[in-house]
Amino acid sequence: MNPDFWHERWKTNQIGFHQDDINSYLVRYWPSLALDEGGRVLVPLCGKSRDMFWLLEQGFSVVGVEISPIAVEAFFAGNRLTPVITREPRCIRWKTEALEILCGDFFDLEKSDIGSCQGVYDRAALIALPPGMRPRYVNHLSTLLDQHAKGLLLTMDYNQSEMEGPPFSVSDTEVSRLYAGACTVEQLSRTEILNSQPRFLERGLTRLSEQAWQIEWTGQANSTLK
Repeated sequence: MNPDFWHERWKTNQIGFHQDDINSYLVRYWPSLALDEGGRVLVPLCGKSRDMFWLLEQGFSVVGVEISPIAVEAFFAGNRLTPVITREPRCIRWKTEALEILCGDFFDLEKSDIGSCQGVYDRAALIALPPGMRPRYVNHLSTLLDQHAKGLLLTMDYNQSEMEGPPFSVSDTEVSRLYAGACTVEQLSRTEILNSQPRFLERGLTRLSEQAWQIEWTGQANSTLK
């Protein structure tokens, strides 16, 4: 998506993708990754998600990436945190203790900006991107993570012809294809949720499921996906 799209969504408060509660899949499945305590976790396209606090409570340090300064400011102000703000070549770093958010374009960042990350939590990044951008996202994500990093990926699957994204539909087949070569992929759950999501019923969907995936990086990014 064009960055202006997300700037406008935050400017006009069109942020239906934001969740006030801690994500239930995160609570249920994150422990199965068995990451070392104290490890660093990357949260791409993090918005102002409170899930980052849950990860902190489990003993991890967290680095989020968010393009909207409105979202970043709202996160720290809403949680009564006073960050140290540093302007860097590719981002503005907002940091407090074991939590920091890099305000900038995810695709501009390099591993030196992120630091050593053993884990990644993707609730709203892959499904925020149209099909043509997803291979680039997965490849770039792979360059930012440590070797043998592990991640929890959440996706949605529905008939894309019935609704325009975001959030976009990402099929099981596409997840396997996107991460092929660089990762092992395991589907942890698939849950039908349409009846509990009236806003998606109102938009005309006839089916909707959520998937949780465990991803483990075993090699380099799949350079065949462009």
